[in-house]
Amino acid sequence: MNNENSRNWNLFLLLFGRTVSDVGSSIQMLVMPLYILDIGGTAGTIGLFSFLSLIPILIVFPLGGVLGDRFNRKGIMVTADFLSGTSLLALTTISYMGKINIPILLIVQVMVGMFYGFFEPASKGMIPQLVDSKDLNKANSKVATLRVFSGLVAPLIAVVLYTQYGITLLFLINAISFVLSGVSEIFIKFTHFPPKNIEEKKWIVNDLYQGFKFIKSSVTIRKLSFFFFIIFTFIQPLFAVVLPVFYRTQLSYKDTQYGLIQMALFLGAMVGSILVGKLIDDKNLKGWLINGVSSIVVAFMVYGILLSPFALDFLGNDSNRYLAIFMITMFFLALSMMFISIPVQTMIQRKTPNEYMSRVFSIVGLISKAGVPIGGLVYGLLIDNIPIHLAVTISVFIVALISINFIIKFRKVKEE
Repeated sequence: MNNENSRNWNLFLLLFGRTVSDVGSSIQMLVMPLYILDIGGTAGTIGLFSFLSLIPILIVFPLGGVLGDRFNRKGIMVTADFLSGTSLLALTTISYMGKINIPILLIVQVMVGMFYGFFEPASKGMIPQLVDSKDLNKANSKVATLRVFSGLVAPLIAVVLYTQYGITLLFLINAISFVLSGVSEIFIKFTHFPPKNIEEKKWIVNDLYQGFKFIKSSVTIRKLSFFFFIIFTFIQPLFAVVLPVFYRTQLSYKDTQYGLIQMALFLGAMVGSILVGKLIDDKNLKGWLINGVSSIVVAFMVYGILLSPFALDFLGNDSNRYLAIFMITMFFLALSMMFISIPVQTMIQRKTPNEYMSRVFSIVGLISKAGVPIGGLVYGLLIDNIPIHLAVTISVFIVALISINFIIKFRKVKEE
């Protein structure tokens, strides 16, 4: 097998493994908010679940980044997938025995989150070693497209399986998906080049310090990290916390329609990721990123309007036209996110040497996504005490102001 074919095969194995595990995770996570509500939980419980799903990832991310630069990234990914699969098989057994409850659910989710915190920096650090530099944006687009495809096929499957067979089968499917992902990654041909100073004392602290120092030296990465910390705090919980509560309490549709809304969300992300691969090249990353920020603000504003009592009264909370408009809004909200996340990832990869790659992605992930669990917890507590549309309206106003400020300042940032 020549070098080009070998690169394509290795990338295929990586993408296949991620896609399989993403399908399993999407099937389970999609119905978790509904399941929590069905067994007596509240919006606050969903917010806590969202919080505990992400906090372990963020805590482990820095260490995962250091290990990803120091040790074999492939070995880290395989181990993390197998440990996740084992944890979920245990949860499947507990659920089958009828012993499942919210505390056990939260404990297992914390464990899986920790394993993912090791997996993700190693995975993102490996991609630049599997493709040519000129193909990075296309490779990132493929990764995003397949990840979104996983979410696209999951909604209706998840709802049907949950309605017909219950939550236990979903746990089992997710567990098997992680095992299959680990098996696929075993066959990736990957050469690990350990750093020369691996025997030095306090290397974890020193490596983290060097990673933070590198990010501090990059104006572009620093500004992007701070911006997305704010944005993810307000936007990401819309899907995991606000949407299921709003659907259950304010709309009068069946669970099937909930699956359609989720499909619109993932379809928008898929179309967006494909368009990014087709339209964006190295010369216009910055311009498309600014366009993406602008479009997501507009979509977020429309989302806020649709949640208002006026929109519900005018369009009807069980009408086909409301459902269609809501699905279109979700579509464009997700599409806009792709025009932000993929260019950002490519920009960071191009500015970062291989020996810093996993650390930089772990630290950027820690900074940018730290707001997600906080936002989920705050949204959960807020909408238990104030109307949902009011909480979202406040968020829309804050996001609009921050985005305008970011666009003005980021236009002035020169290439480093």
